[in-house]
Amino acid sequence: MEAARQTCQCLTQQRETVGQSIRALGHVYHFVDLDRGIRRNGKLIASDIPQQIDTIRTIAQRAGLSQACRDRSEKAPRVVPKMRATIACVSTYVRQQVSQLDLTQPESYALHAHLIPSYSLKRVATTKTIREGEPLRALAERIRGPLCESGGVLSAWNPAQQDRLKQEAATLADVFQRSSANVEWRNGSLSLRNHELRGLDHPRKRACLTAVHNFLLTRRDGTTAAERFFGQKPRSMFAAILESVEIPPAPLSPPRQAVG
Repeated sequence: MEAARQTCQCLTQQRETVGQSIRALGHVYHFVDLDRGIRRNGKLIASDIPQQIDTIRTIAQRAGLSQACRDRSEKAPRVVPKMRATIACVSTYVRQQVSQLDLTQPESYALHAHLIPSYSLKRVATTKTIREGEPLRALAERIRGPLCESGGVLSAWNPAQQDRLKQEAATLADVFQRSSANVEWRNGSLSLRNHELRGLDHPRKRACLTAVHNFLLTRRDGTTAAERFFGQKPRSMFAAILESVEIPPAPLSPPRQAVG
């Protein structure tokens, strides 16, 4: 009885440790420190993730899990370099967008270091309960508030200009959202809609469905996913297909009609 009780306590503790590490992974992946509200680059994010992965891997090995479970735990480390590259790519895009706003150096710094992180915190708060999101909303207000007060970087701007810059900051903060969230939702949607079909796991079919989803399907406002991402309307998908596909020639003779 005592041995069983100790085993149960050990397993419970291991499960709690793994749960904490999984929650910590979601915490460190944000490009903004959720406790201090400061920007974090891809290199720093990539350096914080392996520690949590090592904790999960060690517990999985001690627990004697099956090979399939251990294989799934080994998939996460292979994604870390891609995560770092994604953050770097998005950061470059944001810098390019800010450079087009014709801001002074202090105003540009305020947008990068204060406004964008504050709206990122506000967005994260919407994904949590009211009680859990309240500290994030309060931190966002403390970061954003002094900019428009007397002596702040944006204090000389009129309210309309301040609102436009805040809207731009909120838009750029949404660029940093986890790309995996949309991908996982879309994968689930494809699985639900195409469950009765065969060959969904074929790479060419997934690539075709991805192209249709990004460049053909539209929302109620008439915009495609590619148009919302790039900020401009792309060329026609069907025109691009016709340019790259060789249309077979017409038959030499008309088809024969069946007799009888």
